[in-house]
Order: sequence, then C-alpha cells, then structure tokens
Amino acid sequence: MLHGSRNRRHWLALMAGGTMLATPGLSLLAQATLEVLDPRQAAARLARRGHVLLMRHAQTVAGTGDPPGFRLDDCATQRNLSDQGRAQARAIGEALRAAAIVPVKVQSSAWCRCRETAELAFGDYTVLPALNSFFEDRSSAPAQLEALREAGRRVPVQDTIVWVTHQVVISALAGRFTSQGEILAVPAGDADWTPAFSIRA
Repeated sequence: MLHGSRNRRHWLALMAGGTMLATPGLSLLAQATLEVLDPRQAAARLARRGHVLLMRHAQTVAGTGDPPGFRLDDCATQRNLSDQGRAQARAIGEALRAAAIVPVKVQSSAWCRCRETAELAFGDYTVLPALNSFFEDRSSAPAQLEALREAGRRVPVQDTIVWVTHQVVISALAGRFTSQGEILAVPAGDADWTPAFSIRA
C-alpha cells in the first residue's frame, strides 16, 4: 500500500504546474476533447498520411507502477498483463488488421507488459529503450523524450508506425491521458506532437 501511495504522489507531481513533462501549453487536467475513432474510421485517415501510433499497453493486473524489487530482466517481478489484457491485445491487433491498418514498424518499451502487448497485437516488434517507463525515476525523461521526438521527426510522412509504451511516456510526449489499450495517432513529422485522434478497438 505504501508503494502504491508513493506512486500516486509521484504521478501527481508529474502533472503539477511547471514540473509537468508534457507538451508546453497542454494540461492533462483540462484538455480539448479528442475525436475517438474505431479502426475502420481511423484507416481512412491513416491512408492519407502516415502517423506515429502511441499505444498504451493493454490491461494489467491491479496496481500502479511496479512492485518493490522490480527488475527489468525478470517479468515475474513486474506488473504484467491480466488474462483480460491478453485478450484485449489480441482483439486490438485483429481489429487493426481487419481495417487494413498494417504498420511498417512496431517498437516497444522493454517492460514485459508492453512487449507482450506488442507481440500479441502485432507479432513482430523491436525494443526501443526510449519508450521505457520513467514513472519511478524521472532523471532519464528529458533524454528519452528528445530521442522520441527526433525519431518521430524521421518517420516518412507516408508511413505509419506503432510505439507501445506507458501512460507516463505518452502523457509527457503528447499531453494526453490514455486508457490501457488506447492508441493516440500523431501525424508523422509533427514537431508539436499534437494527437490528431484516438483509436479504440
């Protein structure tokens, strides 16, 4: 319980005024409504221009952050997907494929819940360390976010890629809170990282 309380305090600190890591000018507490599309609706938009699809990992077992003694190289020490989350990840992948949304590349955080989401939804993926969570330690956040922004700028405007990552990373990068399994679509090459719409399968 103490661990969860510490995580919640840390999360609130992330959202606090000047210390917030999200895009300047955006607030997670008061933000404009974002259009929510199903995969078939999203496919028409993606066909006109490539996007970076920022996907939060699928549903996990109850908890916040990771348990005490967490190790990145040992999934048993982490907060992982629930059975519902595994089914959700598979369903998301099936819905995207049915809508002919086939990313040219899928990259994931090294956390097991993200890797399993990527594998179940898309099959092939690679790990991109810049997508790793900094929920417990913000010291690496500025370098990670700059690396992601630079990688996003290099995405060809005709390509759509997927980044499977964590709420804290998505919020800091795009200024939006996402539910587990939700996808934010950011136009490829967008320097401001402003989401165009959300996809919920």
